[in-house]
This record gives sequence, structure tokens and C-alpha cells, in this order.
Amino acid sequence: MKITPSVLKLDLPLVENRIEGFIKDYVEKCGTEGVVLGASGGLDSSTTLALASLSLGGDRVLGIAMPEQETHNATDIQHAKLLAEEFGFNIQVVDISSTLKTFFHTLPIYDATNKLSKGNVKARIRMVYLYYYANKLNRLVCGTSDKSETMMGYFTKWGDGAADISPIMDLYKTQVMQLASHVGVPTGIVTKPPSPRLWPNQLAEKELGIKYEILDLILFGLEHFMKPQEISGQLNLPMALVEAVKSRWLASEHKRQPPLTTKLGFRTVGKDFRVPRGLH
Repeated sequence: MKITPSVLKLDLPLVENRIEGFIKDYVEKCGTEGVVLGASGGLDSSTTLALASLSLGGDRVLGIAMPEQETHNATDIQHAKLLAEEFGFNIQVVDISSTLKTFFHTLPIYDATNKLSKGNVKARIRMVYLYYYANKLNRLVCGTSDKSETMMGYFTKWGDGAADISPIMDLYKTQVMQLASHVGVPTGIVTKPPSPRLWPNQLAEKELGIKYEILDLILFGLEHFMKPQEISGQLNLPMALVEAVKSRWLASEHKRQPPLTTKLGFRTVGKDFRVPRGLH
């Protein structure tokens, strides 16, 4: 297999149709009123909000922007509101600063200098808000994770990685950019540097140590069972870089799987407890 940027090109109308059909079908089968999403103003959330609105109609989609004092970014809020106007979904801005302060204040071992632990709390608190709204309004929480960050484990377990459905999780970041432009997400959102906004000045590509344009090609090769040596040679990349991507992908597998348990019974909840279709 030859790895070139063309391997990530999408049949955009087909992909849009399949994702919108998936969202609508799942919501209808679950008997819920619609979906709730985090509206960060970034590429992934904006693309998912757009697709959900096109699928269900904006009145069945609620985007919740959750700014907090430490990482507040006025442009993100403006982008989320602009997107709501473009696609007709409802949006609510909920400042979570006071919740975070209370949580940190009551946590006996809280350490303000440990930014990773602190940042993960922010991601999980955001998800608490989303699930409360979903429960109260009889809706599903719609995740916004993409394939690049999911494969790399670049998300918070039980935080932004938690959701009832994740419609764009099988699209690499550069493919999400293609789809975003196709469905009409404003250019300013599409081209904005990705950031989880867990601490000030956080940038995804800086933390990952690689541009998405390169990362996605490496991950594509790994997905198709190509050897690191072959990927390195084809893309003219250092072998150490390809190996580092592979190592991080494999090391983060626990974040993509349900909790493991000791195998004791005939059929254990998880992978080997598959329910035949006729029993549904």
C-alpha cells in the first residue's frame, strides 16, 4: 500500500449522509428527544454540532459552552454562538468556574501545580454537566472525539472520551477538516489550532509533538497493519517518530476499552457477552 495524502480524501456527500443517518437512527431507536453536546468552539465539536443539526433539526440539538476562569477564551464563545446561528441549534453558556473552585477546595490532596490531574478534573466536570442536561431533557450525550486523538489516547478517560455516541470518531483530524468545510463550518473554526482548553496556552499539536497532517498518515499506515519501517520509508520520516506514535497508540489502549474484570463465569460482561440479534 502506498501512503499519500490522497488516501485520506473522503467522498464527502457519502460520509455526511452516513453520519447524519447514524445520528438520526440512534436517537430514534433510543426513544430520546435529541442530543446534548459540548460546544467548545473548536473543530471537532463544531463539526459534530453541525452534523447533528442537519440530521435532527436544530431544535433537537443543544450545545453547551462551558467556559471557566483559567482558560476563558472569548473567541471560542463567539465561534460557538456563530455556529448556532448558522445551523439553528440551541446554545447555552454555563460558567463552571465556581464548581471547579468548590471541587478543588474540598479535595484533600489537591495540588494546583499538577496541571494534568487538574485539567482532567475540568474535562470530567464538563461531562457531568452534559449528562445532567441529557438526563433532565431525555437526550443523548453526543461525543465529539476524532480518530487521531482517540488512537493516540489524547483525551480524558471518563471526561471528553465519555459519550453515548461519537459520530466522527472514525475520521482522522484532517478528514474532519474536510467534512467541516463541506458542511459549512466557518473557516475561522476550521483553521483554528486545536486545543482541549484544560490549561492556559495548551495546543494539541505541541503536546502531541507532531502535525496532524503527518500523524494521520502514520496512523493510517498502522491501522492497515503496515510495519513502522515501511511507513518511515514511504513518508521519509525518522523511524523514531513512527515508533513513538505506535508506542503511544498501543500504550493508551486501556483508555479505549471498558474496564477489565477477572474471567470467572461462563460469559463475562464485555467482549464475550454478545447478545444474539433475535434476543433484542
